[in-house]
Amino acid sequence: MTERGLSFHWFLPTYGDSRGLVAGGHGSFMSGDRPATLRYLNQLTAAAEDNGFEGVLTPTGAWCEDAWLTTAMLVQTSETLKFLVALRPGLVSPTLAAQMAATFQRHSGGRLLLNVVTGGEPREQQAYGDFLDKAQRYARTGEFLHIVRELWASTEPISFTGAHLRVRDALLSARPDPVPPVFFGGSSGPAGPVAARYADTYLTWGEPLDAVAKKLDWIRGLAAIEGRTVDFGLRIHVISRDTAAEAWAEADRLLAGIAPGAIARVQASLADSESEGQRRMAQLHNGRTDGLEIAPNLWAGVGLVRGGAGTALVGSHAEVAERLLEYAALGIDHFILSGYPHLEEAYWFGEGVLPILERKGVWRHPSRPAAVPVVAPFTAAAGS
Repeated sequence: MTERGLSFHWFLPTYGDSRGLVAGGHGSFMSGDRPATLRYLNQLTAAAEDNGFEGVLTPTGAWCEDAWLTTAMLVQTSETLKFLVALRPGLVSPTLAAQMAATFQRHSGGRLLLNVVTGGEPREQQAYGDFLDKAQRYARTGEFLHIVRELWASTEPISFTGAHLRVRDALLSARPDPVPPVFFGGSSGPAGPVAARYADTYLTWGEPLDAVAKKLDWIRGLAAIEGRTVDFGLRIHVISRDTAAEAWAEADRLLAGIAPGAIARVQASLADSESEGQRRMAQLHNGRTDGLEIAPNLWAGVGLVRGGAGTALVGSHAEVAERLLEYAALGIDHFILSGYPHLEEAYWFGEGVLPILERKGVWRHPSRPAAVPVVAPFTAAAGS
């Protein structure tokens, strides 16, 4: 755990929101019945900021709005909230990406975080003109991050020739200050060395504790070889209520609301994914609607119809807080959370779970001064 305590981030559903599970994603189109208008996304950023979330993750892909453009608009109506912008290395030059990040950092007052997404769906990558195979995409990601980090640090022009990327005499007119932290995830073998060399925070999806522990140990070992250490983050959904019964009733409602045929349709689409993380998510439920509590308070129901992060912590506020602390004990510092609908769930979690963690001394509101004891004036205690 860092000196500042645990960091909590929320999620911006730039494909739309809903009171039910929004099906699709990761190569499949998706939309909610609550459109992702700029007005609604501003509501979400305000809710995240007010409730004490440090930042918000904004996804990337054909199934959602562009992350850079959306967050550039939202940063103007927020004050302290950071924006974890997802980007794919193969779709923009590293020099331009480094410049965009530096510009965003200056205009936002240092509120940019970057989530680097290699891409695991060949059809989607090819729709953008990217025809590299999986191993090549990870190799290119490494080259991309090497160039970007060099540009952020160098006061002299840099040149680089790799197997996939090449730049000559590249230089930024102004480097970012501070340098944006790089978040990166991947469960495949080629992802490990990239994370070890270039990531500040390695991200994983919500699996049972033993599986997460093994993955973190894997990255720790690779980072040690590079002479580095990395932070760790968990991407997971939450359903937190005043009582466990209320939380599980909400999970049951979400499950009952899945449209007929949606599970088969989404799982067939996700079967084409080359993502190892997606394969691991699918193994947690195997397309079945029974036995979805795969570990205490860990529910795999979201992944039945949603690509990517497919598990949720379900329970009372106290139970969800306890499960989060168990992940923190493994070394998780950052929690990137979401729930349906995202606006209401930000308040359920922010008003229910975060105060518990604050009382335990493991979290504090990032933009609110620490509470100080109030002493009534003109009393003996005040003057003693």
